[in-house]
Amino acid sequence: MIGTSARLLRLVSLLSTRPSWTNGELAERMGVTERTIRRDIAKLRDLGYRVDSEPGPWGGYRLSGGAKVPPLSLDDEEALAVAVALREAALSGVLGGDQAALSALLKLQRLLPSHIADRLGELNDAFVHTPRPDDRQVSPGVLLELADACRRGERLRLSYRDRQERATVRDIDPYRLVRTGHRWYVVALDIARGEWRTFRADRVAEAHPTGEPVNLVDPPDAALLVSRMLTRGYPLYATVRLPVPLDEALRLVPPNLGTHEPDGANATLVTIGGTGPDELATCLLSVATPFRVVSPDEVREAVRRRLRALLDENEQD
Repeated sequence: MIGTSARLLRLVSLLSTRPSWTNGELAERMGVTERTIRRDIAKLRDLGYRVDSEPGPWGGYRLSGGAKVPPLSLDDEEALAVAVALREAALSGVLGGDQAALSALLKLQRLLPSHIADRLGELNDAFVHTPRPDDRQVSPGVLLELADACRRGERLRLSYRDRQERATVRDIDPYRLVRTGHRWYVVALDIARGEWRTFRADRVAEAHPTGEPVNLVDPPDAALLVSRMLTRGYPLYATVRLPVPLDEALRLVPPNLGTHEPDGANATLVTIGGTGPDELATCLLSVATPFRVVSPDEVREAVRRRLRALLDENEQD
């Protein structure tokens, strides 16, 4: 049996991952009796956590906002500073493509006292990010709502603008948020179409939880789906073999530039798109590792031409 303190922390973690849990579900996951769960819920409430009870056959326990943050031992200013830092890390992508900053911010934000949460909201309104000329700004509130829905497994109704700037309403079952380049994408099951799609977060005007849990069957590789979406539509594609493992290949050729497929333990097949053989040859020669062009022949010949030209220049010098 784990200790009481460790059990309470695990219980908080479970409550934060779904909209609600029944007593029986929590008891099964924790390996304790339902009576112990009731006692632990009472202890959490005494510590300042707001745990609501919902009656009925589909009811259970729900962790709500407005609680204080006893396990972190943060005062008000420290809690606000941590929340702001996590928010900026999530929006700037300084931590790369993972969702660690968003996940931590979501957990912290649910536990902030109301007066601190209000101050964070005021800062959200005051902060302005300078986008690239062709970019929209992502609403921090929308981004957090998308991430929270992915974590909770809850269906969303999106107010969304498509590529033609048409306003649409989409019901989706969200799965993952993926950051690539300077944009966030939500990978989700489009309910109306019955297929997996990617949605740009900056095109989401509003995201409303429906309260309906999702049941995702055989979800796709979210990063791969976004990568394929970004690289389709080129008139020519080249596949090369890099003599490095998949993780190293992803560093050399980011997912927004190509699709990746392991070729054994120490090699990766990468496919990239371009407007012609010369453009693809230039792109491939910028990769800081040896490679072999698998296809097509015209790209292989373009690479050879570029290499011969470089050798001739060096001999002349």
